[in-house]
Amino acid sequence: MQFRILFISFLLLTWCEATAQENEILNDSVRKLDEVIIKANTILGNKFVAKNRTGASYFLSSEELKSFGYIDINRALKAVPGVNFYEEDGFGLRPNISLRGTSPQRSSKITLMEDGVLIAPAPYSSPAAYYFPSVLRMEAIEILKGSSQVQYGPFTTGGVINMLSSSAPEEGLKAKFQTSYGSFNSSQIHSIVGQSTQNLSYLFEYLSMNSDGFKKLNSGENTGFDITDLMAKVRLKSADDSKTPQFLEFKYHVFDELSNETYLGISERDFNTNPFDRYAASQEDNMDARQVQLMLTHSISLSEQFKIVTNVYDNTFSRNWYKLSGVVVDDSKKGLESVLAAPSSYPNHFAVLKGLADSDDDALFVKANNRVYTSRGVQTKLDYHWYGKSGIFHDLEIGARFHYDEEDRFQWEDGYRIQNADMLLTSEGAKGAKGNRISSAAALATYALYKFKYNGLSLTPGIRMESIKLERKDFGKSNPSRNSSDLSSRENQITAFIPGIGFNYTFSNQLSVFGGLHKGFSPPGNAPGEQAEESVNYELGSRFSKGRLSGEFIGFFNDYSNLLGSDLAASGGTGSLDQFNAGSVHVSGLELLLNYNLAAENAAIQLPITFAYTLTNAIFQSNFGSNEDIWGVVSTGDRVPYIPQNQWTLTARLEHKKYELNLSSRFNAAFNTQAANGNESTVEQVPSNFILDLSAKYHLSKHLRLTAQIVNLLDEVYLVSRVPAGFRPGHPLGIYTGLQFYL
Repeated sequence: MQFRILFISFLLLTWCEATAQENEILNDSVRKLDEVIIKANTILGNKFVAKNRTGASYFLSSEELKSFGYIDINRALKAVPGVNFYEEDGFGLRPNISLRGTSPQRSSKITLMEDGVLIAPAPYSSPAAYYFPSVLRMEAIEILKGSSQVQYGPFTTGGVINMLSSSAPEEGLKAKFQTSYGSFNSSQIHSIVGQSTQNLSYLFEYLSMNSDGFKKLNSGENTGFDITDLMAKVRLKSADDSKTPQFLEFKYHVFDELSNETYLGISERDFNTNPFDRYAASQEDNMDARQVQLMLTHSISLSEQFKIVTNVYDNTFSRNWYKLSGVVVDDSKKGLESVLAAPSSYPNHFAVLKGLADSDDDALFVKANNRVYTSRGVQTKLDYHWYGKSGIFHDLEIGARFHYDEEDRFQWEDGYRIQNADMLLTSEGAKGAKGNRISSAAALATYALYKFKYNGLSLTPGIRMESIKLERKDFGKSNPSRNSSDLSSRENQITAFIPGIGFNYTFSNQLSVFGGLHKGFSPPGNAPGEQAEESVNYELGSRFSKGRLSGEFIGFFNDYSNLLGSDLAASGGTGSLDQFNAGSVHVSGLELLLNYNLAAENAAIQLPITFAYTLTNAIFQSNFGSNEDIWGVVSTGDRVPYIPQNQWTLTARLEHKKYELNLSSRFNAAFNTQAANGNESTVEQVPSNFILDLSAKYHLSKHLRLTAQIVNLLDEVYLVSRVPAGFRPGHPLGIYTGLQFYL
């Protein structure tokens, strides 16, 4: 109730301020709407569209991404209000991203796209994002929240993140080469070459990233990663004077990762004494992954008013995360979470994990979490716009997508003993004995969005339909051949209609108000009769500018009728992916973004600063006990785990034609990994942290730049997570230098 009163008060205050100003309508307010018309593989396309959307949105430009050159998506997104996340490995390899209080685990409750198509390995049947595109490959990142996101799904509560990969040049030659080296024997090589002729353009891209890692095994083994990205794009286009301009673009991308990452953290006591330690029992843990994407895009303009864009895509992601799952001492098997939560209760188990005691054969169980994901589909969207009487602008966008995805689990568990802190294989598990099933989903999604603009008013009513069939076929633990003798199956079907409406009113060049109402939706699991997650979502905000100051202020309220949690190993569960109903939840919050330039517009040195703040209150409205105790015992009034109440970022830049300096500071408030009442409970808490990053560039010539980057300038030792099992540190002080060549 209080939040609704705040909404109304804010609207009245904004209206009063607007009427006190000169009612100056943008002279080109209608014609600029041409920029909003759909573009191939983008949802915004530029900052102008983002600032005139009827819902909250942000366009993270190429220059913004280049300013720090982050490889960590968490750091790249930290300046966007409404984005919550918690780290896990320190490099952002497997981010946990939330938009407006959605569950962040493995970014499974937001719509993730690359170049306009779904990019999570299996977004419907297994949405946990164990693959995430390399941010260094991206030209821009688009974030969309609010009512106008009914165009995109299946997850419509929090919002959409669309990453735009390197594009083929529109004309001439395009070339880039950059390299860097620094702390922890970390290095990068990134090169791009492309060219455009009258009817043909192409681009080839190579990216290599590796590091020895900042965590330490007593054996001295590598705890880092090695990643290789290759991408090629070829575009055929019609002549410039064609009556029906069109193009056909083929994209091929392959990603290879070998990372020595583990789910085994360390105890609280060890974190306080040696936070970057890694226990001996994790020495065999590694992720071996490969992603291949094939994508075909066709765009045709049948007239100046009518455009059709079609995508055909096929994504395959295979991975085997070979990682420790349990320890046995004296015939007593314990999970890692149990031992790390109370080491004093299991001293012998704990000693084996640390390598301080030798063990019997098969004392350590290492599970091969071997899975193959398939995601393929075809989608098309058409846009028709026209101008009516009195300059009224109309636009109708209709889209449809048929999508199929699946997760194929074929897992096993090997036995090891530990001797003199070295792990020795003692038994090989039966293939398929720890997971032998296929989960799949077939989904038809359609939407229609109508845009109306008259003078300063824009309205965007729309509706989305998701029709989903989810299945699971379990072939049994002793049936590696997958015949029908031990087959069990289950199925769930659902059809949902997702309406929404947004508005934007431009009072003047300096002030606009926007808001909306839409239904939030997240697909259910494949258990028969399981219902989808649903919510009703409200937002109201204002964009403003005066002199050198610009920004936006947004209030939001998400009313969940049945929040769904997932049994993910990444959050301390069993990894079954089964969902559980968390009941009613209210998520309310504020988002503030301020931009100010301390220098005059034409000054030789520019000094822009940006401040972003997010307030998020995610509160359970009912009592329940979560499956596998993932969220603990929940009572009405408890905070939803993993969502910090406050976070802010302050970025300052010094820009000169010869050099630039960038300083970024971020603050994340404390959060709990299990339900907690307000700030009174410190049980399972991840404390707050304050981190500074610094980067610099010096232009040696028109095409050559010297770069430097310092991550965690103050060398703050901070906890990023207590799950899956034990304490995990953030990235320590890291110093990196490099060269960039642009043509």
